[in-house]
Amino acid sequence: MSPGEQGVESSATTRCGVTECVVFVLALACGTACSICSKTMMQLRGEGITGEIESFEKPLFQTFGMFVGMCFGLVMHWFVLFFKINFPGYDHSPQVSATVMPIKPKGSILPSKDRGASERDHLLPPRGASEKDSLLPRINSGSVLQNNESGSDNNNSTPLWMYFFLAIPSIFDLLATALCMMGLRYLDVSVYQLLRGSGIIFVALMKQHVLGDKLYRFQWIGVSWNVVSVALVGGSAILAESHGDGDDGDGTDIAGLAMLGSLLVLCGAFVQALQFVFEEKVMNMDDVAVPPLLLIGMEGVWGTFFCVAILYPIAYFLPGNDHGSYEDPFNTWYMVTQDSTIRWAFIVYFFVILGYNVFAVLVTFLLNSVWHAILDNFRPLSIWLVDLAIYYLIAHGTGDFGEPWRAPYSYIQVVGMAVLLYGTAIYNVPNAGSIRLLGQWWNSFGVDLSKEYDTLEVEMEEMAVDFEWEQRQRDFKHRRPSSMAERSPMVSVHTQALRGVATNI
Repeated sequence: MSPGEQGVESSATTRCGVTECVVFVLALACGTACSICSKTMMQLRGEGITGEIESFEKPLFQTFGMFVGMCFGLVMHWFVLFFKINFPGYDHSPQVSATVMPIKPKGSILPSKDRGASERDHLLPPRGASEKDSLLPRINSGSVLQNNESGSDNNNSTPLWMYFFLAIPSIFDLLATALCMMGLRYLDVSVYQLLRGSGIIFVALMKQHVLGDKLYRFQWIGVSWNVVSVALVGGSAILAESHGDGDDGDGTDIAGLAMLGSLLVLCGAFVQALQFVFEEKVMNMDDVAVPPLLLIGMEGVWGTFFCVAILYPIAYFLPGNDHGSYEDPFNTWYMVTQDSTIRWAFIVYFFVILGYNVFAVLVTFLLNSVWHAILDNFRPLSIWLVDLAIYYLIAHGTGDFGEPWRAPYSYIQVVGMAVLLYGTAIYNVPNAGSIRLLGQWWNSFGVDLSKEYDTLEVEMEEMAVDFEWEQRQRDFKHRRPSSMAERSPMVSVHTQALRGVATNI
């Protein structure tokens, strides 16, 4: 799917094919492993720089490790270009100076700026003008076929300024990850991930008001159910932590820390939404669309630079509990090099965070930014199940790792998960596994949006017709007539003359 096609589909809804489903599942698996590794590293203990045993609570180090891992996206980008590997977002065909644009069928909903030649276009030049002058505007609009091709790939046209422009999403990613890692210190990983699901709210708002893609009413209803889910999960976290005296015995207000952690994660989700929308925009720009792996790699390069040059110096001089600093990089390095368990945990985290970022950006490219947010809404269920399995099957209920079942508050969390999946299914129409609001009391609560679904089906059919027409035009563009056809007496002399005009410009 080309960026242009992606932009057309994202204005309404996006269908999920086999490729999209596989990428989504891989992103879900890597994302689950990433969150589990992140929380597990924070629960590990090792020898610090002073020789005492301490917890490895290093949120900024995990952020730094994430960006270093993302830098390998550049290596993958160059690998794909050099070996011309078929990868989503990359077009290895030679550049064509002008292409045949489709004549839009009746009822087409493609943007007017993409119009090609129509039946009203004049084949002959206006009186007083040459044939070449009359065809130049059509060539510039992309409606006349040119056969001169360059040897370079279409992926090599990224301008230099774009490499600096990609520092913006890395700043968003840096702030969002840092805020979420700080909040994770005070929350269970499943609660943390569910709160991150609130990002779909911010993404939906920005997608409509920033990108200009109007959402349907059923999509807004799905987003609203996600709001209810976030409220249920956030409330269960605060209630669970405040059960009893509300402190841990040394005067620490656990309920207050849980609320602080929830606020930090919500702020991180908002900044993450800015990143998702920005990434969708730069990967679908008309003239300078950025390939997904290049986007990942440059975000990693800029993020690593910001961590080393700005974030770590601030954290070192900011007062805190890590040997007088908020986070001491020298103590972090000592613990990583001296403790093999921490070192191996970080290596695993390094690779799964790279995999998650690659597949998550592909979700944005193949689908859209809202689906990237939906991905974060699917992760809590898998994370929670894995966390329960770790606690009861691996840690045997010792409390060192995993997450226990906390009745009755865990039941609220289950309800929150069910509401979240319900809202996502409503948003997911017309794809498989979705829920349509057709007025039934058992799944629609009396809401009937059948007319809106009918309108959606008509628009999707028109999109399918437009896409098929564009495919035929592209196939025709690359087709070369045989020498027999050139000399065939069955070919009209007018057709041969028009071919000569088109190929000699």
